Amino acid sequence: MKSYFILIITVVICSAFAKAQELEDLVNDPDYIKTVTFNKPPENMLPIFKMGERINLSFDDVIGDEANYYYQIAHYDYNWTPSALFKNEFLEGIDDRRILNYRNSFTTLQSYSHYEISIPNQFISGLTKSGNYMIHIYDDKRELVFSRKFMVIENQAVVGVEVKRARDLKYVQTQQRVEFNVDSKTINFIDPNNNLKVTILQNSDLNSAIYEIKPQFNLGNNQVYNYDGPTSFWAGNEYLNFENRDFRSPTNKINYVRLDKLYNSYLFVDQSRVPQEYTYNPDINGNFLVTTLNNEDNAIQAEYLNVHFKLDPLQILPKNSSLYVIGNFNGYQFQEENQMKYDIASNLYETSILLKQGFYNYKYVLVDANGIEIPGAISGNKWQTENEYTVLAYYRKPGGRYDRLIGIGAGNSVNISN
Repeated sequence: MKSYFILIITVVICSAFAKAQELEDLVNDPDYIKTVTFNKPPENMLPIFKMGERINLSFDDVIGDEANYYYQIAHYDYNWTPSALFKNEFLEGIDDRRILNYRNSFTTLQSYSHYEISIPNQFISGLTKSGNYMIHIYDDKRELVFSRKFMVIENQAVVGVEVKRARDLKYVQTQQRVEFNVDSKTINFIDPNNNLKVTILQNSDLNSAIYEIKPQFNLGNNQVYNYDGPTSFWAGNEYLNFENRDFRSPTNKINYVRLDKLYNSYLFVDQSRVPQEYTYNPDINGNFLVTTLNNEDNAIQAEYLNVHFKLDPLQILPKNSSLYVIGNFNGYQFQEENQMKYDIASNLYETSILLKQGFYNYKYVLVDANGIEIPGAISGNKWQTENEYTVLAYYRKPGGRYDRLIGIGAGNSVNISN
């Protein structure tokens, strides 16, 4: 009996260590994994699926050697800490299966293998609980390659969202605040200060989400959040963009194209927009879309190009700071590949990123020595900026063991008010 007890304890400890290790390793996809996409309209944006809805994930391996990959699914609480649920409580079927659906690129200079995962499938009937999830991709050595977050919702609450200017005169020109309420006709909120959780997102960026906001007051079962500072975001600026559907030709965003081993697209030099007045420039809020002019199957016929970014920051950057170009194309991650390096000859910051043909939004971000973003250091913060805000509502009933995702609401700063 004692040996069994020791074995159980060991398994539990190893499992807990594995979860902690996974969360630490989520930062930075390897440079050979590209175009990780949840195919849910609008493509690549916040991956929220209804209970029972089909979930699709695709990605490319630009080594192109048909490597074997495996996937596991894990359930998380609203703040992305592992939940207390056992796998058989949220997963109907068996994961940790090899990804069988893959194809190799066709007629491209850059060879790659395109992988697709769909749930439900022959091994998994579906997910039985709402809430936060991650899908973890492993290689043959059982090492974590990359992870992506997604959510499953059960619509049990109505979330109303309004975007307003900051009340504090110090931030009225640079921030936007989110007011919202959570109301449910089917759930009687018990102790909402502790059991009702919310997450506020700007442009579907989970890395800059706001958590730990409690209801300010309630009107019956309607929980109201009319804060100023705690629910405010830096307004930022419209995203920059480029399109290379016809990758052989320059455009109004691409200065010139050269063919080496691969095609290279050189963008025009960008400049800091801090001193500039706000100019409305329609964007897709950091998103990207793989698209070509002539190919029938973009998944395996779209070409990969080295896209060269150049920036004149118009200032001396703080000591030990780092400059990155980011967007949904890389999950807003700070990686070595998308770090801008100073070039003495041109007096510019430059980098090149291997990207699939398509339309891309991007922005430049400056982070300090501790890896914390310096808001608007390159783009500026303009209160008029068009941003999409999303509020997610989670509820854990008294004695419950996980956070249910019960409602979602959205608001856009195009309709911003004082």
